[in-house]
Amino acid sequence: MSSAQPTPSPRPPPSTANTQVKVIDSAAGRILCLADIRGKISAINDLAKETGAKAVIHTGDFGFFDNNSLERINDRTLRHLILYSPLISPQLRQTRLGNDAVPNAIRHTIFSHSTPLLSEFPLLQSGTLRLSVPVYTVWGACEDVQILEKFRSGEYDIENLTILDEATTRCLDIGGVKLRLFGLGGALVMHKMFDNGEGRATIAGGQGTMWTTALQIGELVDTAQRTYDSTETRLLITHASPGREGLLAQLGLALKADLFVSGGLHFRYSSSYNEFSVQSDLEAFRTKILSGQVAFNKVWDSVKVQVEGTADENQRQLLEKALSVVARVPQPTTAAGPGGAAGAEEPAWKNCWHWNLCDAAYGNLVLDIKDGRISADLKSQGFNYAYRRNAPTTATGANASAAPVQHAVVSASSPAPGPSQLKAQPAPHASPVPVLPAGTGAGSASSPVHAVRHPPIQSRPVNGSPIQGQLPQQTKKVAKPEGQKERELSDKEKSVGTTSKPSTPNPVSDSKPAASTSVPDTTTSPAPAADAASPGAGRDGASSTGGRTPTTRRPPRNPFTLFMNRITDLPVTEAEIKDFFGEAKSGITFIKIPINHHTRQQRGLAYVEFGDEETMKAALVKHAQKLKTCIPRVVIADHRDPVESDGSTPPPALARGGGPFRGGMRGGRGFARNSVAAAAAASAGPGGRPAGRGKGENGITEGGRVEGGPSGSPAPSGPAEPKERGGEK
Repeated sequence: MSSAQPTPSPRPPPSTANTQVKVIDSAAGRILCLADIRGKISAINDLAKETGAKAVIHTGDFGFFDNNSLERINDRTLRHLILYSPLISPQLRQTRLGNDAVPNAIRHTIFSHSTPLLSEFPLLQSGTLRLSVPVYTVWGACEDVQILEKFRSGEYDIENLTILDEATTRCLDIGGVKLRLFGLGGALVMHKMFDNGEGRATIAGGQGTMWTTALQIGELVDTAQRTYDSTETRLLITHASPGREGLLAQLGLALKADLFVSGGLHFRYSSSYNEFSVQSDLEAFRTKILSGQVAFNKVWDSVKVQVEGTADENQRQLLEKALSVVARVPQPTTAAGPGGAAGAEEPAWKNCWHWNLCDAAYGNLVLDIKDGRISADLKSQGFNYAYRRNAPTTATGANASAAPVQHAVVSASSPAPGPSQLKAQPAPHASPVPVLPAGTGAGSASSPVHAVRHPPIQSRPVNGSPIQGQLPQQTKKVAKPEGQKERELSDKEKSVGTTSKPSTPNPVSDSKPAASTSVPDTTTSPAPAADAASPGAGRDGASSTGGRTPTTRRPPRNPFTLFMNRITDLPVTEAEIKDFFGEAKSGITFIKIPINHHTRQQRGLAYVEFGDEETMKAALVKHAQKLKTCIPRVVIADHRDPVESDGSTPPPALARGGGPFRGGMRGGRGFARNSVAAAAAASAGPGGRPAGRGKGENGITEGGRVEGGPSGSPAPSGPAEPKERGGEK
């Protein structure tokens, strides 16, 4: 809701909303569920034919763009669409639509290309492309709000395409089940819940992005209440995931939803679950809901006066219904019910089933409905683990003396060997085999696992004498008192009289020679692999009595790391950095916020690691415009350089460490389009706003300028970037 009086929606009022029942097949039928078709609308017909589906449900990012949408999309959102569009070939994306291409050139290429590159919607609109089965869809985070408004006004009407908005519902009578469909489109971004953007009534969007509003939720609740029928099975379709957003879980409770289908975050697997299977108990489920309630109320409290002063009577009614959703929290089982009896358990805790879908290019869900039963078939492309066959392995057995041992850093997707695995390997009889430098050896060029040199762990005798055949370390000679020299000489003579082998760690009997002298120095044997995730010698107190050889080499950097600098509003927390990346924050695996070791203050830098390359690239184009009050610079981090000092601070620690501000409240930032949204964003502040899916937020464009601002206004500058940190791609 904007501060100005919104224009009334051209759609029919809720009392006359279309709630028709469509009979697909009285005996049985299959419904195909897809997510993120991203403009390749012709693929819907292909997948429907492949699965034998009688209807299709789509969870958003359908590709609602026409030829006029190109000029309305901001540069950041346009790059995001290009990155994920299935209509653009890799060769074209690399040669003419890459990161180095200027926005005007990108728009010219898309507009002048012989085939659609952004979306096939113009072909669908002109009749060149037709949908072979009924399609029911909500809008996603990257759509043109002007196109949706034309559907709502009746200007656009396409055969077999139904847009499920907050005032539109459909009931499918299929296989003995009356399946009632409800839909909620847009990204869930708390500080935009009261901002319409370019929307005319309850929906909101602008510059190629769309988001959910409080009025939209209120009208959806009103529609569900008007059409309630206890004989129906309710299916709620959302673009954002209720597994991540407590507010959507509350909406499901308010709508009495039996089934939930939502879009994912470009995952390679779909998921199927109920809250009982992923939460430890009902209290954990309540905690997720309460966190969403707190986030909403924080924004609502900051804009309440302004909203109530500008809303008309109809909007107040819808707002009250939205607030009733926020207040819908399951009671704990320990709470007393009517008459003092124990409180009843929330039925949706176990009975509401969720499906979170991967992109249509990677998989789908098929609901097979027959004889009143809804069965589900999930199909996912999944991860490719073939690279592990080419990973360097450790030599064992008789080949150990000829083949050097290569140690590999364990990737994020493979578990690190535990102590029990290390102890199961044969114990070495001599010093470990030298390690090859990174990049040498067979198979190292084709393996995605990054090889790294680990210094050999030399076991030292208890008495400190060197291993046989190894030169003792040269130490600085210090003058000793005369009496001390005499005592040491006497002790040495006694030890010589006890044993004839000075290199033996401990005295042994004549019948059992020492282990360190029973094998010649030239004998080699395999050594247990040591890496950053497994305990080294001397760590567990059992594997070695000596210390690990120190090293000055850093471990290799995660190749999927983004570097941030020019963070001037300090201190900053990890939660605030995660919220800065919007919906891509779920792919973050580690955040490091370096500090000045003299002042113990943050340096205005951050390293953000992701689980894979796609998530990292998505974060590059989907992060927000501001982090608190500053606009940081975000680039792909360079490979780690040798340890250096920047002069003002000592070299960073050799081991990877976390920042000093773990956890904390969720951060806030964002772009508001009017005074109400600005107050909502300000209320989120440093303590605040948990971002939803949040795709396509306004941000920095080419040249470091703020999108929507004056063309000559540069981004605020920050501290100079140290040589050993980050760098351009």
